[in-house]
Amino acid sequence: MQLSERLVSPISTAELERRWAAVRAAMAAEKIDVLLMQNNNDHMGGYVKYFTDLSATNGYPMTVVFPHDEDMTIVNQGPFAMVKDLPHAGDGIRRGVKRWMTTPSYASAHYTASYDAGLAAQALAPYAGGTIGLVGTYQMSVALVDYLRNGRFSNSKFVDASDLVDAIKVIKSAEEKELIVKAARMQDGAMRAAFGALEPGMRDADVAAIARHYSQRHGSENGIYLCSSAPLGTPTHIAQHHFQNRVIREGDYVMLLVEDSGPGGMYTELGRTAVVGKVPQAMQDEFAFTLEARRFTLHLLQPGTPCRAIWDQYNTFMQRNGRPAEARLYCHGQGYDLVERPLVRHDEPMTIEKDMNIVVHPNYTHKNISSWVCDNYLIEANGPGKRLHHFPEEIVELG
Repeated sequence: MQLSERLVSPISTAELERRWAAVRAAMAAEKIDVLLMQNNNDHMGGYVKYFTDLSATNGYPMTVVFPHDEDMTIVNQGPFAMVKDLPHAGDGIRRGVKRWMTTPSYASAHYTASYDAGLAAQALAPYAGGTIGLVGTYQMSVALVDYLRNGRFSNSKFVDASDLVDAIKVIKSAEEKELIVKAARMQDGAMRAAFGALEPGMRDADVAAIARHYSQRHGSENGIYLCSSAPLGTPTHIAQHHFQNRVIREGDYVMLLVEDSGPGGMYTELGRTAVVGKVPQAMQDEFAFTLEARRFTLHLLQPGTPCRAIWDQYNTFMQRNGRPAEARLYCHGQGYDLVERPLVRHDEPMTIEKDMNIVVHPNYTHKNISSWVCDNYLIEANGPGKRLHHFPEEIVELG
């Protein structure tokens, strides 16, 4: 089946088959009959994308039923009672899908909550009384799970299968790694375009819009573009569009994060600071320490290392050097989700492994100087490979 020309950078069918086979082997080992997942966006909706190469968007739920012994069923927003049976090769868009069903349900209309669930129940019917693995329960509608558990599947065994899928999903194939590198290259261009156009009188939102425009012209499907400016010596933090109304003035500094998906849907993120004028020496010195903090982290990102151990050692390093300890998230995986496991943090049970895509972004304020740097690395057998982004590791001076 020839893929539709409407698809933006589709993943190969061979790669999809590899994923399906790996997951089904894990399901067999855990005696799970069928997986159920539901996403409603393509920022943190990577499970649906991973299995189908289709993005959940706009807050519209997309539900996937993935049996261990036959092709998938997908349910998404569309006309009432639309049902299509498809061959394994698909229809040019949907591959490995046995049945495609739609319903016009909306999270803003509470009375439609059972519509998707009812169609998912049809696909799950052969597995009533069996073991159903729920993937990404944090993202599932409570209406979906309640409908199943309190109805005809009350005698089924429900298990959380997120770890099962995550362990496979976070290890990148050769094809996935190529897409990750393309995303980093795209973001290099977006950062150059934004800082190249930045001038006094623009608002933070204007700078973010330039990065967004460049990325979407070069294959990005979605993402976030966080930007914040402030006078030198005044701390600030990157912010969403709603907080980007400030006018940039001569002598300000501007922090910009480009965290969007590249061609094919893989995420990386690039973060830098620019100064509309000269960079003060104190700011340069703090940035030098920020780079040292990142080098310290990179040294720890060895396959087999527990994430908690890295978190603890990093915070000890920061406090020993008079900087604040990390209290949120400064290092994590990426893929079809802009934040993907593992989270380098005290509560993450995963270890660092070869072929993960890891972003490292120390970000803190010290003596009223907000400092950071943000780039991605692929983990190799002996630790992180070369930095994927090519944008210079510097604070950009805009003359």
